[in-house]
Amino acid sequence: MNLAFWRKRDGQPKKKKSALREWLDAAIFAIIAATLIRTFIFEAYTIPTPSMEKTLLVNDFLFVSKISYGPRIPMTPLAVPFTHHTLPLTKYTKAYSEAIHWKYRRIPGFSQIRRNDVVVFNFPEGDTVALERSEESYYDLVRRMGRDEVWNQYRVISRPVDKRENYIKRCVGIPGDTLEVRNGIVVVNSQPENPPPGSERLYHVATQGNEPLNPVRLEEMGIQGTPEIVEAGKYSYNLTVAEQKEIAAFEVVKNNVAPFINSLQDGVWPQDTAHFKFSIDNFGPIVIPQKGVSVKLDSSNITLYRRIIAVYEGNSFEEKNGQFIINGQATNMYTFKMNYYWMMGDNRHHSLDSRYWGFVPEDHVVGKAWLIWMSYGKGGIRWSRLFRTIK
Repeated sequence: MNLAFWRKRDGQPKKKKSALREWLDAAIFAIIAATLIRTFIFEAYTIPTPSMEKTLLVNDFLFVSKISYGPRIPMTPLAVPFTHHTLPLTKYTKAYSEAIHWKYRRIPGFSQIRRNDVVVFNFPEGDTVALERSEESYYDLVRRMGRDEVWNQYRVISRPVDKRENYIKRCVGIPGDTLEVRNGIVVVNSQPENPPPGSERLYHVATQGNEPLNPVRLEEMGIQGTPEIVEAGKYSYNLTVAEQKEIAAFEVVKNNVAPFINSLQDGVWPQDTAHFKFSIDNFGPIVIPQKGVSVKLDSSNITLYRRIIAVYEGNSFEEKNGQFIINGQATNMYTFKMNYYWMMGDNRHHSLDSRYWGFVPEDHVVGKAWLIWMSYGKGGIRWSRLFRTIK
């Protein structure tokens, strides 16, 4: 009895594949292999904005490690390979289907997110998007324009978690931390941060004779752009700590350098100035939610947790007659189902970050920024930045 009937009989030549079939097989294999690598090991990412300068520069090309924190299983698995949320050469056509949706799961990684890690994550407020102004937060547009005006003027859609815009920031607070910002300095668990060497903030520089600093000398230091004139003889520069010290030693300056403190409250999270007088440079203190920890809810703190309860963790939530009703039950307590993080840009006065949209849920985390493999600017390739690890 021939138990291997599927095998070719001896003497029968194997049919040769056509050139088209060989190319097709190779292309399918390459697509599958590249998709698996992109999903579970690492992914390429480009820095589009200066919010992380000078740690990361615009047009730095990065590899983002998925295995550092554990690769996230795709929640929207039906998608065109090598795309994110929109098909190439189109403005608004979705590159994915929501016919199948999987719950959040993550394969164990090599480490947990630590303070000061540079992290890529999906934009927390990206669940709803006004397509014609997709670079802006839909919720900020609604606050400024009104919901009806936004819906009348723009095409509004929703996006699943893993198809929201990718952001990159530094994690300055992990679950359970008590965080605040005092005069522009992040303080975690009562300990002031040691600012990253490449981080920038605005300084006001006063000069003798009301003259701006020598632009040639500033360019040699890597400081570019025209300074803003604050008043006669006082200029605003975006500087690292090292640059601030060097400029303070200029003869024309003589230590007349002071950090700019931004008192802006409008638009600062949680957009509740009745209970929270937070500003860009004086913020908190707040406790970052941790999985399994319970919090007591009341009218003074519900704006901190409303979005966590109703959006990030998918509960039904109502407020009636001063009571909170979660999943049909009246309660004043809530237990977090996920860990949350606080993300901020290194360019502290030019960054839209957690100070504007709050906590970042763990299911939004994509991976850890690992390596700069290419970088270019106005002068061409920045050779000194190639193959530099990100710290």
